[in-house]
Amino acid sequence: MTSKEAKPRGLGRGLSALMSDVSADPAVSAQGADMNVPIERVVANPNQPRRDFDQEDLNDLTASIRRNGILQPLIVRKTGAAQYEIVAGERRWRAAQLAQLHEIPVLVRDYDDTEVLEVAIIENIQRADLNAVEEAAGFRQLMEGFGHTQEKLAEALGKSRSHIANLLRLLSLPDEVQYMVRRGKLSAGHARALIPYDNPLALAKIVVRDGLSVRATEALVKRKLHENEKTPKPAKAKVEKDADTKAIEGDLSAGLGMKVSIAHSAGTETGKLTITYKTLDELDSLCGLLSRG
Repeated sequence: MTSKEAKPRGLGRGLSALMSDVSADPAVSAQGADMNVPIERVVANPNQPRRDFDQEDLNDLTASIRRNGILQPLIVRKTGAAQYEIVAGERRWRAAQLAQLHEIPVLVRDYDDTEVLEVAIIENIQRADLNAVEEAAGFRQLMEGFGHTQEKLAEALGKSRSHIANLLRLLSLPDEVQYMVRRGKLSAGHARALIPYDNPLALAKIVVRDGLSVRATEALVKRKLHENEKTPKPAKAKVEKDADTKAIEGDLSAGLGMKVSIAHSAGTETGKLTITYKTLDELDSLCGLLSRG
């Protein structure tokens, strides 16, 4: 069996590698690094899906590394002679630079480009401080980028399918509402309650302004939906046809011997022409006329 044949593919490998390497006991992980490498020989993954690193959290991690060192090694892959690219652990790498470490412990893994991105997304999803919208975006990346189903993600990540499905629904909300969730102004429960309403942003502003609980938000949405059902929809104003359109209808009706109606779309050059026949003989006659051009 070749090394390529022996290499598992897909989410199973990415997740199992990440969980076994990163989620182990920190003391064991520190001793179990493959090697220590000079920090200047390690570079960030340019395709890392996470772009924002909270400066306050980074400062806390830097202080911890100054006191205790890096407790869990970074996962990297070799990209050249003594050069390594981060697969998981960029936050630790950034904090190690701030702490002015010269070397960092690493686990070297042979991931291809697809697996690197997959593991990076999974690492982000595993973060405890991830908000609901960020977590949902990670799920969507795994599903759209790698073809994983909700069932497969639920099984691999140890989450329920309903948890994943409910989070994915948050991505249907307007960007402004998603931003409120990202900033912690709305919880995932608040945001889910707003989904059935046709203008969730308007209600989201009320929820934030009044500090409503999730239950009060659900009641507000229910009341608004009920009000909408009771409010009669305004009848569409009947558009009066101009004299030219009526004249054309009359000419066509006389020529075909059938009722002809023209509905022109205002402000455009498009519209719809309807011919009404009363018998199949009239339909055959119409088909014959159209076929002859």
